[in-house]
Amino acid sequence: MRILPLVSCVSVLMALGSPAFAADKGGDAKEASKDAPKPDGDLTPFPAPKSLKQSAIIGGKRVDYVATVGSIPVKDEKGKVTGEVVYTAYTVPGRGPGRPVTFAFNGGPGAASVYLNLGAIGPKKVEFGRNGDAPSDLAVLHDNANSWLDFTDLVFIDPIGTGFSRSRVDADQSKKLFFKADEDIHYLSRVVYDWLQQNGRMTSRKYLVGESYGGYRVPRLAYYLQTTLGVGLSGITMVSPYLDPPATGDDDSLSPLPWMINLPSMAAGKIERDGQPLTEAALAPVEQYDRTQFVTDYLAGVRNKEATDRLSAKVAELTGLDPALVRRMDGRVDIGTYLREIRKSQGLIGSVYDSNVTAYDPFPADNNPRGFHDPLLEALLAPTTSAMSDFVVNQVGWKVDGHYEALSDAVGEAWDRDSVNNDAPVRDLRRAIAIDPKMAVNIVHGWDDLSCPFFASRLIVDQMPSYGSANRVQLHMYPGGHMFYARPDSGAALRHDIMASYGAM
Repeated sequence: MRILPLVSCVSVLMALGSPAFAADKGGDAKEASKDAPKPDGDLTPFPAPKSLKQSAIIGGKRVDYVATVGSIPVKDEKGKVTGEVVYTAYTVPGRGPGRPVTFAFNGGPGAASVYLNLGAIGPKKVEFGRNGDAPSDLAVLHDNANSWLDFTDLVFIDPIGTGFSRSRVDADQSKKLFFKADEDIHYLSRVVYDWLQQNGRMTSRKYLVGESYGGYRVPRLAYYLQTTLGVGLSGITMVSPYLDPPATGDDDSLSPLPWMINLPSMAAGKIERDGQPLTEAALAPVEQYDRTQFVTDYLAGVRNKEATDRLSAKVAELTGLDPALVRRMDGRVDIGTYLREIRKSQGLIGSVYDSNVTAYDPFPADNNPRGFHDPLLEALLAPTTSAMSDFVVNQVGWKVDGHYEALSDAVGEAWDRDSVNNDAPVRDLRRAIAIDPKMAVNIVHGWDDLSCPFFASRLIVDQMPSYGSANRVQLHMYPGGHMFYARPDSGAALRHDIMASYGAM
C-alpha cells in the first residue's frame, strides 16, 4: 500500500486522486475547492452506528461475532465538531470487558484501514497482494483463517480523509488540525479513548497494531495514550513499519545507511527468484556483509577503484543484476533500477512492496520509468475499495454518501512532510517500553519489502537497550513483502507469533 513508504521510505510520488480536499497549487486550488469539506455543516449527517451478526471459520473453529460501523466526532477545545472518524469494529459477544481489544491503523499518510482489515487480520478477506492479481478480480469476501478475532476484538480506524472519514472544516484548517505528525497522534488517540469509553471497554486489555506509516503512529500513540490520556497498552505490533525517517536519507547522501537498508531486501528477492526459501539462515551472510565489508568499501569512496570494484561485484552477486551495470553505478543500485532491471528482458517490472510481484512495464523502452506504476499497489486498489464499500453500505447497511477512499492522494499532498522527519517514533517507543515493563512489543516484516525494508528495523532494535530482557522487542520476518500476510503461510505465522505475545496460545 502507499502507506508512507511511497512518499518517504523510497520517495515515490503518490499517484491516486481524491476530491476530498482542496489542492494547494495555484489554479488547481480553485477547482478542488468545489469538493472541499464544508465548514458550515452542509454535509449530510452520518447515520447512527449499524451492526450485523456474522460468523467465520478462524483457526479451524467457527467464531460468531458482531460487525459494527459507526463514527466518532473529533472536537476542538470549544466543543465544535471538526471532523468525523469512521470505524469498523468486530466484537465477540458474551466475553465481557476482560476480552482484549485491538485498534488497527494503516498508513500513507492517506491509507484507510482496509488493508489490515480485509487483507491481514479481520474476519473476512479479499484476495490481493499476489503475483497475477488484477483490478478486475471479483471483490468477494471470504473467511480469513488467519484473523486475530478469535483472541481479540478488533477496531479498524480510518483517519480523516481516508475511508468515509471526513473533515468538517476547510482545507487550510484540515491541514492544521489533521495532517501533521503530532496532530495526527493527538486526535487519533482521543478516538481510541472515546471508543473505549463509549463501549465500556476501559478495563479491557488494550493493544495497537499499525502498518507502514501506521507503524510510525503506533509507538507514538502508545506513549501519548499512556502519559496524556491515561490509557495503558498491553502490547503494540508494528507491521512493515516506517520507524526512522532520517535513516532512509537520500541516494546521494554521505551516509551508507540508505544503501545498507535496501541491500538485504534486494538479496531476498534474488534468493526467492532462485527457488530458495527465505529464512534467517539464508539472509544472515548478507546482513553480516552489509554491516562490515560493504560499509568499509562504501566509505572508501568511488575514487578508490579496488574498493568500488569489490563492492560492485558483491552487490551484483547478491542482487542478480548485470555486473557491468552495477559497476557503472559504482555499486550504488537504487530501488527503481533494481525493480526494472531484474526482469527487463521479459518486459516486466517488480513492485516496491514485493519485488517478486510483477506486471508488464507499460514503457519498457524508456531509460527511466514514466510516471508511477506499481504492480501490487495498482492491482489491489480496486478490489479493496469495492469490497469495503460494499461491506459497509450494502452488507452492514451503514448508508452513507461519498466515495470510499482506500488511498487518498489529497491527504498525501496535504501532509506536512517536515513534521515527520525526525526520530519521534523510536524515541516514543523507547519511552513507552521504559515506563511499562509488561507491554509486549512486536515488529514484523516481509523479507522482500523495499518500501520499508526489514533491515532498518533490525538496526534500530540492535541500538536499543535491553530494558532488563534481551527479548523485550520481538522482531519477526516472513516470506513476502510489505503485505507478506497476503501469503497464507506468512499470515498464519504472523497469527501464531501475535497469539503468543497476547498470551493466547
